[in-house]
Amino acid sequence: MATYVLIPGAGGDAWYWHLVVPLLEAAGHRAVPVELPSGDPDAGLDAYVAAALDAVGPHDGGAVVVGQSLGGFTAPIVAERLHAEMLVFVAAMIPKPGETAGSWWADSGFQDVWADQEMDVMEHFLHDLPPSVLRELLERGEPAQTDRVMADPFPLASLPAIPTRGIAATNDRFFPADFMDRLIRDRLGVEPEHVAAGHLPALANPAGLVDLLLS
Repeated sequence: MATYVLIPGAGGDAWYWHLVVPLLEAAGHRAVPVELPSGDPDAGLDAYVAAALDAVGPHDGGAVVVGQSLGGFTAPIVAERLHAEMLVFVAAMIPKPGETAGSWWADSGFQDVWADQEMDVMEHFLHDLPPSVLRELLERGEPAQTDRVMADPFPLASLPAIPTRGIAATNDRFFPADFMDRLIRDRLGVEPEHVAAGHLPALANPAGLVDLLLS
C-alpha cells in the first residue's frame, strides 16, 4: 500500500481530488488530499509544505507525492521531507533551485507560449469538465489564492533523487501539451506521459489519471 499525497494547484482546494481519492482507495492505497492555506496572505511556501505534512501525519513509508499546477513548487519539498518513493508532476510548474513561482512564467518559457492571450476561466480551465462536476465547482465558488507564495525561492539545491514522472494533459489550454513536454524533458530529464484531459485532469478524467498514476 502506498500513501498518495495529493497537492492541488492555485486555490489550494483539497476538493479538487475528491474523485481521485476513492479510486486510489479502491485500489488498496491511502489517499491524502491536501488543503493548502492559499487564502492566507501571510502563507508562504513553508506554510504550504507544513499543511501537507500535517495532512499526511504518521505514515509507514511508501509515499507518492503528486503535485498539480502551482502544487509543483510544494510537492518536491514534501517528497524530500517524507523520504517519498516517487514524485509526480501533473500539468505542473516544475521548479529550478532558487526560482520563484512568480519568476517561473518567464524562466520556463511559458510567457512566450501564452503571448497576449486574455485569461478566461471557462475557456482555459473548465472547458472539459463533466456537467455535474462543473455545476458543483461553480456552486462552491472560486477559492482564494494570495500572492505571498509566489515570492519564495524554491529552496532545494536539486529535485529529490527519487523516481520522478511528468504528466502533461493532452487538451490543456493553459499549459499546452507541447510546452509541458519540453519542460518535462528539460527539467526532469524523463519522457513525458499523457492524460486525456484539460488543465484539471483530476476533475475532467479522474479514472484516466488514476490509471496512469497506478501504471
